[in-house]
Amino acid sequence: MSIFQFITDELEKIKEQGLFRSLKGIDEVKGSRIKIDGKKLINFCSNNYLGLANNPRVTKKASEVLKKFGAGSGASRLVSGNLRVHEELEHRIAKFEGAEAAIIFPTGYMANIGTIQALVGAGDAVVIDRLNHASIIDGARLSGAKMLVYAHRDMDQLEKVLKTASALKKKLIVTDYVFSMDGDIAPLDELTEIAKRNNAMLMIDTAHSTGVMELKVQDARLKTDIIIMGTLSKAIGSLGGFIAGSGQLIEYLRNKARAFIYTTALPPAVAAASIASFDIIENDDSLRKKLWKNVEYLKKKLEPLGLNTLDSKTQIVPIMIGDARKTMEASNYLYLSGIFLSAIRPPTVPQGTSRLRLTVTAMHTKEDIDLLIEKLAEVKEKFNG
Repeated sequence: MSIFQFITDELEKIKEQGLFRSLKGIDEVKGSRIKIDGKKLINFCSNNYLGLANNPRVTKKASEVLKKFGAGSGASRLVSGNLRVHEELEHRIAKFEGAEAAIIFPTGYMANIGTIQALVGAGDAVVIDRLNHASIIDGARLSGAKMLVYAHRDMDQLEKVLKTASALKKKLIVTDYVFSMDGDIAPLDELTEIAKRNNAMLMIDTAHSTGVMELKVQDARLKTDIIIMGTLSKAIGSLGGFIAGSGQLIEYLRNKARAFIYTTALPPAVAAASIASFDIIENDDSLRKKLWKNVEYLKKKLEPLGLNTLDSKTQIVPIMIGDARKTMEASNYLYLSGIFLSAIRPPTVPQGTSRLRLTVTAMHTKEDIDLLIEKLAEVKEKFNG
Protein backbone atom coordinates (compact mmCIF):
# COMPACT_ATOMS: atom_id res chain seq x y z
CA MET A 1 0.00 0.00 0.00
CA SER A 2 1.22 3.49 -0.84
CA ILE A 3 2.30 5.59 2.12
CA PHE A 4 -0.34 8.10 1.01
CA GLN A 5 -3.15 5.55 0.71
CA PHE A 6 -4.65 6.98 3.91
CA ILE A 7 -5.30 10.24 2.04
CA THR A 8 -7.27 8.42 -0.65
CA ASP A 9 -9.20 6.47 2.01
CA GLU A 10 -9.99 9.60 4.03
CA LEU A 11 -11.22 11.46 0.95
CA GLU A 12 -13.56 8.57 0.15
CA LYS A 13 -14.94 8.66 3.71
CA ILE A 14 -15.50 12.42 3.48
CA LYS A 15 -17.38 12.00 0.20
CA GLU A 16 -19.52 9.14 1.59
CA GLN A 17 -20.54 11.33 4.54
CA GLY A 18 -21.56 14.22 2.29
CA LEU A 19 -18.79 16.38 3.75
CA PHE A 20 -16.50 16.77 0.72
CA ARG A 21 -15.52 20.38 0.04
CA SER A 22 -14.49 21.95 -3.25
CA LEU A 23 -13.88 25.50 -4.41
CA LYS A 24 -16.02 27.50 -6.82
CA GLY A 25 -14.04 30.05 -8.83
CA ILE A 26 -15.79 33.43 -8.94
CA ASP A 27 -15.11 35.31 -12.16
CA GLU A 28 -16.79 38.62 -11.37
CA VAL A 29 -18.21 40.53 -8.40
CA LYS A 30 -20.64 43.45 -8.81
CA GLY A 31 -22.43 44.43 -5.63
CA SER A 32 -24.64 41.54 -4.55
CA ARG A 33 -24.11 39.78 -7.90
CA ILE A 34 -21.36 37.31 -8.75
CA LYS A 35 -20.55 35.26 -11.84
CA ILE A 36 -19.37 31.65 -11.71
CA ASP A 37 -18.63 29.78 -14.95
CA GLY A 38 -20.68 32.34 -16.85
CA LYS A 39 -23.69 31.96 -14.51
CA LYS A 40 -24.93 35.11 -12.74
CA LEU A 41 -26.04 34.60 -9.14
CA ILE A 42 -27.25 36.66 -6.19
CA ASN A 43 -24.72 36.20 -3.41
CA PHE A 44 -26.34 35.50 -0.05
CA CYS A 45 -23.28 34.17 1.80
CA SER A 46 -20.84 37.08 1.74
CA ASN A 47 -19.40 38.74 4.85
CA ASN A 48 -19.00 41.99 2.89
CA TYR A 49 -21.91 43.33 4.93
CA LEU A 50 -21.71 46.99 3.89
CA GLY A 51 -20.45 46.47 0.34
CA LEU A 52 -17.25 48.35 1.11
CA ALA A 53 -14.98 45.82 -0.63
CA ASN A 54 -16.24 47.23 -3.93
CA ASN A 55 -16.81 50.84 -2.86
CA PRO A 56 -15.18 53.29 -5.33
CA ARG A 57 -13.69 55.42 -2.52
CA VAL A 58 -12.10 52.33 -0.96
CA THR A 59 -10.65 50.97 -4.21
CA LYS A 60 -9.40 54.45 -5.21
CA LYS A 61 -7.52 54.84 -1.92
CA ALA A 62 -6.03 51.36 -2.26
CA SER A 63 -4.93 52.11 -5.84
CA GLU A 64 -3.20 55.37 -4.82
CA VAL A 65 -1.23 53.68 -2.04
CA LEU A 66 -0.42 50.69 -4.27
CA LYS A 67 1.27 53.05 -6.73
CA LYS A 68 3.17 54.81 -3.95
CA PHE A 69 4.39 51.85 -1.89
CA GLY A 70 4.08 48.82 -4.19
CA ALA A 71 2.28 45.52 -3.71
CA GLY A 72 3.90 44.29 -0.51
CA SER A 73 5.44 45.56 2.72
CA GLY A 74 8.63 43.57 2.23
CA ALA A 75 9.24 42.57 5.85
CA SER A 76 7.73 42.17 9.29
CA ARG A 77 6.71 45.29 11.19
CA LEU A 78 9.66 44.98 13.58
CA VAL A 79 12.21 44.79 10.75
CA SER A 80 11.50 47.20 7.87
CA GLY A 81 7.83 46.59 7.12
CA ASN A 82 6.36 49.18 9.48
CA LEU A 83 4.86 51.80 7.18
CA ARG A 84 3.08 54.98 8.25
CA VAL A 85 -0.13 53.64 6.72
CA HIS A 86 -0.02 50.75 9.23
CA GLU A 87 0.36 53.17 12.13
CA GLU A 88 -2.43 55.38 10.79
CA LEU A 89 -4.74 52.37 10.56
CA GLU A 90 -3.97 51.37 14.15
CA HIS A 91 -4.74 54.89 15.37
CA ARG A 92 -8.04 54.83 13.48
CA ILE A 93 -9.02 51.46 14.93
CA ALA A 94 -8.21 52.56 18.49
CA LYS A 95 -10.32 55.70 18.04
CA PHE A 96 -13.16 53.71 16.45
CA GLU A 97 -13.20 51.18 19.31
CA GLY A 98 -12.77 53.79 22.05
CA ALA A 99 -9.49 52.17 23.14
CA GLU A 100 -6.07 53.57 24.01
CA ALA A 101 -4.26 51.70 21.25
CA ALA A 102 -4.54 48.93 18.66
CA ILE A 103 -2.34 46.44 16.83
CA ILE A 104 -3.04 44.90 13.41
CA PHE A 105 -2.33 41.36 12.22
CA PRO A 106 -2.44 40.02 8.64
CA THR A 107 -5.62 38.02 9.41
CA GLY A 108 -8.24 37.70 12.12
CA TYR A 109 -7.16 34.09 12.63
CA MET A 110 -3.62 35.29 13.43
CA ALA A 111 -4.95 37.98 15.76
CA ASN A 112 -6.77 35.35 17.81
CA ILE A 113 -4.07 32.69 17.99
CA GLY A 114 -1.31 35.26 18.50
CA THR A 115 -3.06 37.09 21.32
CA ILE A 116 -4.28 34.01 23.20
CA GLN A 117 -0.83 32.42 23.02
CA ALA A 118 0.77 35.63 24.28
CA LEU A 119 -1.59 36.04 27.24
CA VAL A 120 -1.79 32.51 28.66
CA GLY A 121 0.33 29.36 28.82
CA ALA A 122 1.06 26.33 30.99
CA GLY A 123 -0.45 26.75 34.45
CA ASP A 124 -3.16 29.14 33.18
CA ALA A 125 -6.73 28.62 31.98
CA VAL A 126 -8.45 29.76 28.82
CA VAL A 127 -12.25 29.51 29.08
CA ILE A 128 -14.28 29.49 25.87
CA ASP A 129 -17.87 29.31 24.64
CA ARG A 130 -18.64 25.97 22.99
CA LEU A 131 -19.59 27.67 19.70
CA ASN A 132 -16.58 29.96 19.41
CA HIS A 133 -14.82 30.38 16.07
CA ALA A 134 -12.14 27.82 15.15
CA SER A 135 -9.38 30.44 15.49
CA ILE A 136 -10.21 30.87 19.18
CA ILE A 137 -10.24 27.12 19.74
CA ASP A 138 -6.91 26.74 17.91
CA GLY A 139 -5.38 29.61 19.88
CA ALA A 140 -6.49 28.00 23.13
CA ARG A 141 -5.02 24.64 22.15
CA LEU A 142 -1.74 26.12 20.96
CA SER A 143 -1.29 28.25 24.08
CA GLY A 144 -0.56 25.28 26.34
CA ALA A 145 -3.07 26.59 28.88
CA LYS A 146 -5.84 24.38 30.25
CA MET A 147 -8.78 24.81 27.89
CA LEU A 148 -12.18 24.84 29.60
CA VAL A 149 -15.44 24.98 27.67
CA TYR A 150 -18.84 26.24 28.84
CA ALA A 151 -22.21 25.61 27.14
CA HIS A 152 -23.21 28.20 24.57
CA ARG A 153 -24.07 31.54 26.25
CA ASP A 154 -24.60 29.74 29.58
CA MET A 155 -23.37 32.18 32.21
CA ASP A 156 -24.20 29.91 35.16
CA GLN A 157 -21.98 27.21 33.73
CA LEU A 158 -19.26 29.77 33.00
CA GLU A 159 -19.22 30.68 36.71
CA LYS A 160 -18.93 26.99 37.67
CA VAL A 161 -16.14 26.39 35.15
CA LEU A 162 -14.19 29.40 36.46
CA LYS A 163 -14.43 28.05 40.01
CA THR A 164 -12.74 24.81 38.87
CA ALA A 165 -9.86 26.96 37.58
CA SER A 166 -9.44 29.00 40.76
CA ALA A 167 -6.07 27.42 41.57
CA LEU A 168 -4.59 28.29 38.17
CA LYS A 169 -2.49 31.42 37.76
CA LYS A 170 -4.22 33.45 35.05
CA LYS A 171 -7.71 33.04 33.59
CA LEU A 172 -8.74 34.29 30.15
CA ILE A 173 -12.37 34.18 29.00
CA VAL A 174 -12.73 34.36 25.20
CA THR A 175 -16.00 34.55 23.29
CA ASP A 176 -17.42 35.61 19.96
CA TYR A 177 -19.70 38.63 20.22
CA VAL A 178 -21.79 37.71 17.18
CA PHE A 179 -21.57 33.95 16.66
CA SER A 180 -20.67 33.33 13.03
CA MET A 181 -22.81 30.24 12.42
CA ASP A 182 -25.86 30.98 14.61
CA GLY A 183 -26.16 34.77 14.33
CA ASP A 184 -26.89 35.24 18.03
CA ILE A 185 -25.08 37.53 20.46
CA ALA A 186 -23.00 36.93 23.60
CA PRO A 187 -24.43 38.41 26.86
CA LEU A 188 -21.71 41.03 27.19
CA ASP A 189 -22.87 42.70 30.42
CA GLU A 190 -22.98 39.39 32.27
CA LEU A 191 -19.60 38.39 30.85
CA THR A 192 -17.94 41.60 32.05
CA GLU A 193 -19.37 41.18 35.56
CA ILE A 194 -18.34 37.52 35.74
CA ALA A 195 -14.83 38.31 34.55
CA LYS A 196 -14.54 41.05 37.19
CA ARG A 197 -15.82 38.80 40.01
CA ASN A 198 -13.43 36.01 39.10
CA ASN A 199 -10.37 38.19 38.41
CA ALA A 200 -10.28 36.95 34.81
CA MET A 201 -9.27 38.67 31.59
CA LEU A 202 -12.04 39.01 29.00
CA MET A 203 -11.44 38.92 25.25
CA ILE A 204 -14.32 39.58 22.83
CA ASP A 205 -14.10 38.56 19.16
CA THR A 206 -16.10 41.21 17.28
CA ALA A 207 -15.33 39.88 13.80
CA HIS A 208 -18.96 39.89 12.63
CA SER A 209 -19.98 43.07 14.44
CA THR A 210 -17.08 45.42 13.62
CA GLY A 211 -18.53 48.32 11.66
CA VAL A 212 -22.05 46.89 11.93
CA MET A 213 -22.90 46.86 15.66
CA GLU A 214 -21.53 48.82 18.58
CA LEU A 215 -19.91 46.85 21.42
CA LYS A 216 -22.26 47.99 24.18
CA VAL A 217 -21.47 47.62 27.88
CA GLN A 218 -23.84 49.11 30.48
CA ASP A 219 -20.95 50.04 32.78
CA ALA A 220 -18.67 51.98 30.41
CA ARG A 221 -15.78 51.68 32.89
CA LEU A 222 -15.68 47.93 32.37
CA LYS A 223 -15.16 48.30 28.63
CA THR A 224 -11.66 49.64 29.26
CA ASP A 225 -10.70 46.23 30.64
CA ILE A 226 -11.99 44.26 27.65
CA ILE A 227 -9.56 42.95 25.04
CA ILE A 228 -11.33 43.70 21.75
CA MET A 229 -10.49 41.55 18.76
CA GLY A 230 -11.89 42.40 15.34
CA THR A 231 -11.39 41.86 11.65
CA LEU A 232 -11.02 44.11 8.65
CA SER A 233 -12.16 41.42 6.22
CA LYS A 234 -15.92 41.51 6.76
CA ALA A 235 -17.90 44.75 7.10
CA ILE A 236 -14.69 46.77 6.60
CA GLY A 237 -14.30 45.03 3.23
CA SER A 238 -10.53 44.58 3.31
CA LEU A 239 -8.18 42.10 5.03
CA GLY A 240 -6.57 41.76 8.45
CA GLY A 241 -7.29 41.36 12.14
CA PHE A 242 -6.74 43.63 15.10
CA ILE A 243 -6.63 43.85 18.86
CA ALA A 244 -7.71 47.05 20.61
CA GLY A 245 -7.24 47.76 24.29
CA SER A 246 -4.95 49.48 26.75
CA GLY A 247 -1.64 50.95 25.64
CA GLN A 248 0.26 48.48 27.81
CA LEU A 249 -1.59 45.51 26.32
CA ILE A 250 -0.68 46.59 22.79
CA GLU A 251 3.00 47.13 23.71
CA TYR A 252 3.00 43.70 25.32
CA LEU A 253 1.58 42.07 22.17
CA ARG A 254 4.16 43.79 19.97
CA ASN A 255 6.80 42.09 22.06
CA LYS A 256 5.15 38.74 22.78
CA ALA A 257 2.67 37.82 20.01
CA ARG A 258 4.55 35.48 17.69
CA ALA A 259 1.84 35.81 15.01
CA PHE A 260 2.72 39.53 14.87
CA ILE A 261 6.49 39.34 15.29
CA TYR A 262 7.25 36.63 12.75
CA THR A 263 5.09 37.56 9.77
CA THR A 264 5.26 40.09 6.96
CA ALA A 265 3.16 43.21 7.49
CA LEU A 266 -0.14 43.78 5.71
CA PRO A 267 0.26 45.07 2.13
CA PRO A 268 0.08 48.88 2.30
CA ALA A 269 -2.80 49.11 -0.19
CA VAL A 270 -4.84 46.75 2.00
CA ALA A 271 -4.23 48.92 5.08
CA ALA A 272 -5.19 52.02 3.08
CA ALA A 273 -8.42 50.38 1.94
CA SER A 274 -9.38 49.77 5.58
CA ILE A 275 -8.70 53.42 6.47
CA ALA A 276 -11.01 54.52 3.64
CA SER A 277 -13.71 52.16 4.93
CA PHE A 278 -13.48 53.63 8.44
CA ASP A 279 -13.81 57.11 6.87
CA ILE A 280 -17.07 56.05 5.25
CA ILE A 281 -18.51 54.28 8.31
CA GLU A 282 -17.66 57.13 10.68
CA ASN A 283 -19.09 59.86 8.45
CA ASP A 284 -22.06 58.21 6.79
CA ASP A 285 -24.50 55.89 8.56
CA SER A 286 -26.59 55.17 5.45
CA LEU A 287 -24.99 51.80 4.65
CA ARG A 288 -25.53 50.48 8.17
CA LYS A 289 -29.14 51.72 8.12
CA LYS A 290 -29.70 49.98 4.77
CA LEU A 291 -28.20 46.75 6.15
CA TRP A 292 -30.49 46.69 9.19
CA LYS A 293 -33.49 47.64 7.08
CA ASN A 294 -32.71 44.61 4.90
CA VAL A 295 -32.26 42.40 7.97
CA GLU A 296 -35.67 43.49 9.27
CA TYR A 297 -37.32 42.92 5.89
CA LEU A 298 -35.73 39.48 5.48
CA LYS A 299 -36.78 38.26 8.91
CA LYS A 300 -40.32 39.54 8.44
CA LYS A 301 -40.57 37.63 5.15
CA LEU A 302 -38.98 34.51 6.64
CA GLU A 303 -41.39 34.24 9.55
CA PRO A 304 -44.36 32.71 7.66
CA LEU A 305 -42.11 29.96 6.25
CA GLY A 306 -41.61 28.47 9.72
CA LEU A 307 -37.97 27.64 9.08
CA ASN A 308 -35.65 27.03 12.03
CA THR A 309 -33.38 30.09 12.18
CA LEU A 310 -32.23 29.48 15.78
CA ASP A 311 -31.97 32.66 17.86
CA SER A 312 -30.48 34.89 15.19
CA LYS A 313 -30.48 38.56 16.13
CA THR A 314 -28.15 39.75 13.39
CA GLN A 315 -27.39 39.80 9.66
CA ILE A 316 -26.34 36.14 9.92
CA VAL A 317 -29.38 33.85 9.63
CA PRO A 318 -28.93 30.07 9.73
CA ILE A 319 -31.47 27.95 7.87
CA MET A 320 -31.30 24.67 9.77
CA ILE A 321 -31.68 21.45 7.79
CA GLY A 322 -29.71 18.94 9.88
CA ASP A 323 -28.60 16.26 7.45
CA ALA A 324 -25.36 17.10 5.61
CA ARG A 325 -26.41 15.52 2.30
CA LYS A 326 -29.79 17.27 2.27
CA THR A 327 -28.09 20.56 3.06
CA MET A 328 -25.77 20.13 0.07
CA GLU A 329 -28.73 19.26 -2.14
CA ALA A 330 -30.57 22.37 -0.95
CA SER A 331 -27.54 24.54 -1.66
CA ASN A 332 -27.21 23.06 -5.16
CA TYR A 333 -30.94 23.61 -5.82
CA LEU A 334 -30.59 27.28 -4.90
CA TYR A 335 -27.50 27.56 -7.09
CA LEU A 336 -29.45 26.31 -10.10
CA SER A 337 -32.15 28.87 -9.17
CA GLY A 338 -29.65 31.74 -9.33
CA ILE A 339 -28.86 32.05 -5.61
CA PHE A 340 -25.41 31.42 -4.12
CA LEU A 341 -25.91 30.18 -0.56
CA SER A 342 -23.31 27.85 0.92
CA ALA A 343 -23.96 24.66 2.87
CA ILE A 344 -22.29 24.58 6.28
CA ARG A 345 -21.50 21.08 7.51
CA PRO A 346 -19.38 19.35 10.19
CA PRO A 347 -16.76 19.95 11.44
CA THR A 348 -17.65 23.64 11.11
CA VAL A 349 -20.89 22.92 12.99
CA PRO A 350 -21.81 19.95 15.24
CA GLN A 351 -23.10 16.71 13.74
CA GLY A 352 -26.78 16.87 12.88
CA THR A 353 -26.85 20.67 12.62
CA SER A 354 -25.89 21.22 8.98
CA ARG A 355 -27.42 24.41 7.64
CA LEU A 356 -27.54 27.05 4.97
CA ARG A 357 -25.72 30.10 6.35
CA LEU A 358 -27.61 33.09 5.01
CA THR A 359 -26.12 36.57 5.24
CA VAL A 360 -27.90 39.72 4.13
CA THR A 361 -25.96 42.85 3.17
CA ALA A 362 -26.56 46.52 2.45
CA MET A 363 -26.20 45.70 -1.27
CA HIS A 364 -29.28 43.47 -1.50
CA THR A 365 -32.53 44.84 -2.89
CA LYS A 366 -36.06 43.93 -1.80
CA GLU A 367 -36.38 42.07 -5.10
CA ASP A 368 -33.29 40.00 -4.22
CA ILE A 369 -34.79 39.09 -0.86
CA ASP A 370 -38.20 38.32 -2.35
CA LEU A 371 -36.63 35.86 -4.80
CA LEU A 372 -34.66 34.27 -1.99
CA ILE A 373 -37.83 33.80 0.09
CA GLU A 374 -39.62 32.22 -2.87
CA LYS A 375 -36.78 29.74 -3.37
CA LEU A 376 -36.42 29.00 0.36
CA ALA A 377 -40.11 28.06 0.42
CA GLU A 378 -39.33 25.54 -2.32
CA VAL A 379 -36.29 24.32 -0.36
CA LYS A 380 -38.43 23.74 2.71
CA GLU A 381 -40.90 21.67 0.72
CA LYS A 382 -38.19 19.60 -0.97
CA PHE A 383 -35.48 19.19 1.69
CA ASN A 384 -36.68 20.41 5.07
CA GLY A 385 -40.28 19.18 5.04
